[in-house]
Amino acid sequence: MAQPRLGVRLAAAAWRFRGRRWYARPPFLPLPPPEYLRWRMETAFGGRDADVPTGPLLRYLRWSEAQARAARAQSEPGG
Repeated sequence: MAQPRLGVRLAAAAWRFRGRRWYARPPFLPLPPPEYLRWRMETAFGGRDADVPTGPLLRYLRWSEAQARAARAQSEPGG
């Protein structure tokens, strides 16, 4: 099944995890800090070389999108 919004969801999630001042250090890409990625892979999936299961990743992307929508709705006037 095609999921056209998947790319948008992945890009939004990647943007949230970008390192601070990513624009000031080579390779000048909005990537998360390597130590955070190592820690996250270890704690979430058991090792830094683990395969990330698709199901939990998709559930996280949908959840984070819903959270962002709810936060926007709450911050709107009258919300």
